[in-house]
Amino acid sequence: MRVSQLANKVGVTPDTVRYYTRVEMLSPTKSVVNGYKDYSTGDEKRLLFILKARHLSFSVSEIKEIIAMSKTGNSPCCKVRGVVQKHLDEAEVKIAELRQLSAHMQCALDSWQSMPDSMPDGDSVCDLIEMWDDIGILD
Repeated sequence: MRVSQLANKVGVTPDTVRYYTRVEMLSPTKSVVNGYKDYSTGDEKRLLFILKARHLSFSVSEIKEIIAMSKTGNSPCCKVRGVVQKHLDEAEVKIAELRQLSAHMQCALDSWQSMPDSMPDGDSVCDLIEMWDDIGILD
């Protein structure tokens, strides 16, 4: 199947298929007649695997490593578990940081609700932000 056929079948853009071909994660054959790349059902399965892994936050290099392990006959499952655990830990840290940011923003908004609007005076842009640490929002 051609690039656009594979893209439509899997639900991605042709550029996505071309990208994964360019980074050598898909291996289409090249037609000697017209030079078009032909993708196999194996390429389709590989692309679906890549998309699922990307959805789980795997990087391209991590996916390539997993594919390489699989090609050598070794199970990449242990590696996959480790990568997912690492990504989960990173996500939990980001969530905690976002919760803290949300609390800071809510505190700022609550404090700023009763403050009057001020006009810029040349040196000032917005008193609300400029007074941010003055009103105890920053740690």
